[in-house]
Amino acid sequence: MRAKFRSHFAALAALGCCGALLLPGARTGQQQAPAWFVTGTGMGVSKARVAVANFVPANPGSQPLAQLFADTVRADLDYSGIVEPVSPSFLPLSTPSAPALLRPAEWTADPVKAQFVAYGTLSASGNTLGVDAWLSDVQNPAAAPVVGKRYPGSVTNDDVRRVAHMFADEIVMRLSGGIPGIAQTRIVFVSTRSGNKELWLMDYDGQNQQELTHQHTIAVGPRWSPDASRVAYTCLGGGKAPASFQICMYSMELGRPIAFQHYLGTNSSPSWSPDGTKLMFMSSAAGPPNIYMSDITGGGLKRISSGGLDTQPVWNPKTGQTVAFISGRSGLPQLYLMNSDGSSVEKLDLSEMGYVVDPDWSPNGQLLAFSWRRPDGNFDIYATDVASHQLVQLTRDAGRNEKPSWSPDGRHLVFQSNRTGTWQIWSMLADGTEHQMPPVRRPRGAE
Repeated sequence: MRAKFRSHFAALAALGCCGALLLPGARTGQQQAPAWFVTGTGMGVSKARVAVANFVPANPGSQPLAQLFADTVRADLDYSGIVEPVSPSFLPLSTPSAPALLRPAEWTADPVKAQFVAYGTLSASGNTLGVDAWLSDVQNPAAAPVVGKRYPGSVTNDDVRRVAHMFADEIVMRLSGGIPGIAQTRIVFVSTRSGNKELWLMDYDGQNQQELTHQHTIAVGPRWSPDASRVAYTCLGGGKAPASFQICMYSMELGRPIAFQHYLGTNSSPSWSPDGTKLMFMSSAAGPPNIYMSDITGGGLKRISSGGLDTQPVWNPKTGQTVAFISGRSGLPQLYLMNSDGSSVEKLDLSEMGYVVDPDWSPNGQLLAFSWRRPDGNFDIYATDVASHQLVQLTRDAGRNEKPSWSPDGRHLVFQSNRTGTWQIWSMLADGTEHQMPPVRRPRGAE
């Protein structure tokens, strides 16, 4: 099983963002992205049509959990971006509980017309959960099941959802060339619901929300470490008088903030090196805001940039050699690239000037998403292929959209938007389609 700690979004909430809502999802159709971008996100492939049968309860009383499991898998696959899910209203009357009971002809006929069928049984005895789950290619009935596993767990709604996410991610991995789904990932975000800007954590679909920090001040800009054992963020206060913005650190393993060296001036916008051994961040400790690098305790501070008014560094996760950052050295904030040692600084020219912030690399290191306020418009999410300088607009005509963050599979983005009048966390497929508010679904039986 893949390491779950390498599969997390980082929702980079701005100072004004108040967090996510718990509302049913809503979608809006968007203009399709160009072919070069679809290919770069790994979404330019035909979608397999997948049906998820109602899972069979193996013992009395487990029907609600079996229904919750099937509904969660359907929701995960629907959001994956790489399959075409079959509507539950099209499902045949028969419900297979094992490969020997699967009747492929019923699933390939109209109106189902499935290529793959997910099915199985769920048993709940005491506090012991067991799910036997299969995925079969019904258009090749002689072939062995593509997936066949037993998933253990405990008898709670949360654990049923966890196991369903595991099965859905396995299906996505098998049908997408080996890239797992994101159903087991989590989002760290900022919310004021407890009275202060604190860090919160939730599952990728908005479930299981919990407050992480309780510092009763301001916490913004969270960034996961590559192994997701820590979150670096910007906080107000800590060690220096008068209080200033500093780089802070939260340990997921210890469940509390841990020490990070503080410096004079303003310090913000931390970014992890791909190997998780270093941080880059903006600091005015020695005067003008520049980009500095340190170890993960804040020690060994070294200035990397010297142009002045430099901030928001982000390391290319694939190469570790290139850093994108924002600089106001030429006037309005613009997007720049440099080597990780500060050499070879290059401005990425866009078609218009405007105001550029919030860069974030795609996992394959090919694409940069960012927020751009063009001279005649509002902040929207854009992305560019760094090598070819091709550009695509991903949001439009829907409020102010900022802080894009890529999912681990490169097929999704989360961002903050005030399109409904208040700041909320939204998500979309990486090609700019399937906007959702927020990334939360409540299957039947969910708490």
